[in-house]
Amino acid sequence: MSRVVDIDKFIKLDFTANNQELEALDLVDTASFSTYVFNKIYAAGAKMGIGGYMENRVIYRRSEHFSVDNEVKRNIHLGIDLWAVAGTPVYAPLAGKVHSFRNNANFGDYGPTIILEHSYEGKPLYTLYGHLSLGSLDGLYEGKIIKAGEKIAEIGDYPVNGDWPPHLHFQVMTDMLGMHGDFPGVCAESDKEKFAKICLNPDFLLGL
Repeated sequence: MSRVVDIDKFIKLDFTANNQELEALDLVDTASFSTYVFNKIYAAGAKMGIGGYMENRVIYRRSEHFSVDNEVKRNIHLGIDLWAVAGTPVYAPLAGKVHSFRNNANFGDYGPTIILEHSYEGKPLYTLYGHLSLGSLDGLYEGKIIKAGEKIAEIGDYPVNGDWPPHLHFQVMTDMLGMHGDFPGVCAESDKEKFAKICLNPDFLLGL
């Protein structure tokens, strides 16, 4: 097993309703949102912000991408975010191959996305990397062999990365549900139990 990113000093970031600072923040203005995120990180003397598997977040109100039938909002985060500067290298934690990739270019979506397929303890395992640089997709093809510890991508900048403050969305799934180049990173509360069985806590690959 290898690293996903070089995790130095980090702080945990709270994007739930408990963080009242978010009420005054214009989340649609990505530049302001990004300034807020990195001011929090640097004020703590850290280089990275981390959060938050199965976190019930309010920040998804910034985009209609997280609406279901214009009524239900998707707000349960199914991976872990690693908030770090654009250009930060991303590595494969396990040996495997490229399952699929795509530029999911909607506002608030993943932007450039890579999904790897692995065998872990004798069973299929998939890892998703979202909000990458566009160049991260260069030279990829389905089935490409990836070594553990190999650099596979870089964290992207807005607006290319789905128009988010720079970060990596890292997610671990046991089943792709027939999808390619994409997989829900956020679900509605009514679907939480279903996705919790498929989307594992990524901590075991991050060493947190």
